[in-house]
Amino acid sequence: MRALLVVNPVATTTSARTREVLTHALASDLKLEVAATEARGHARELAREAAERGSVDLVIALGGDGTVNEVVNGLLAEGPDTGDLPRLAVVPGGSTNVFARALGLPNDAVEATGALLDALHAGSERAVGLGLAAGTPGTPDAVVPRRWFTFCAGLGFDAGVVGRVESERERGKRSTHALYVRQALRQFVGDPRRTNGAISLLRPGHSPIEGLALSMVCNTAPWTFLGSRPMYAAPRASFDTALDLVGITRLSSAAMPRYATQLLRSSPERGLRGKGVVTLHDVSDFTLQSQVPLPFQLDGDHLGLRTSVTFTGVRRALRVIV
Repeated sequence: MRALLVVNPVATTTSARTREVLTHALASDLKLEVAATEARGHARELAREAAERGSVDLVIALGGDGTVNEVVNGLLAEGPDTGDLPRLAVVPGGSTNVFARALGLPNDAVEATGALLDALHAGSERAVGLGLAAGTPGTPDAVVPRRWFTFCAGLGFDAGVVGRVESERERGKRSTHALYVRQALRQFVGDPRRTNGAISLLRPGHSPIEGLALSMVCNTAPWTFLGSRPMYAAPRASFDTALDLVGITRLSSAAMPRYATQLLRSSPERGLRGKGVVTLHDVSDFTLQSQVPLPFQLDGDHLGLRTSVTFTGVRRALRVIV
């Protein structure tokens, strides 16, 4: 099998020596081409070129969720898989690796490589659904290019946390769970709209839901991990359905500890809940619209400010070796 290994050389949890060992192991079973990313967006271009050339049967992403997201967007640059695109495989190398872990892969890169080789030998794969976000027609964000996401998106509070973490990383801080917790606390203190939400949820054929302070779009469960602990914001979200949404209307000083505790104690049967929580399951098309520009993130990648984003859940969008 012909394969392209897209390597993020600055992945958080893999050393140069580990990446060399993994590359050697994969090359023993595959006709392997290796490409290291050089800048943000490079993984997307590498995957897009591989899909356009038809030169490989498999693209392997070695890195964190950001690398995986770029590879997915490169593979699906022309739309969902119709049977002729390379398959995707993932070797986790980031700090959280939500997509890989949600697929059931080990969080250790060496173990995950072994699992990948076993899956290749067995011919094991699955078609997964993905989310697609785009600027809403008729709004200032209409010109924003569409982008696929694998496990989550967010407009508002959680995206603000992601933006703060990225700013700290640009200053040289390591991406750790403690860093996320600190920035979540700072976002809570500094967010003027957490008690008076500016986000509206719009769905064809339904009345608008207004006043959301937080909006999280989930394509799978868990939503994220805190160390080894999975956190289920929308427990019924799945790669086999369309999208789930969790919105919160008010993040007051009294409510925030309650929601944080719910997340820490969440399970595949129980997620966020309460009077101020809005949930939708298995929805294919909806729009999040804000009265003011708000932070926006996809798969943990901060994409700046948006006033309106339209989401589409696409079933069986891509084939994954697992």
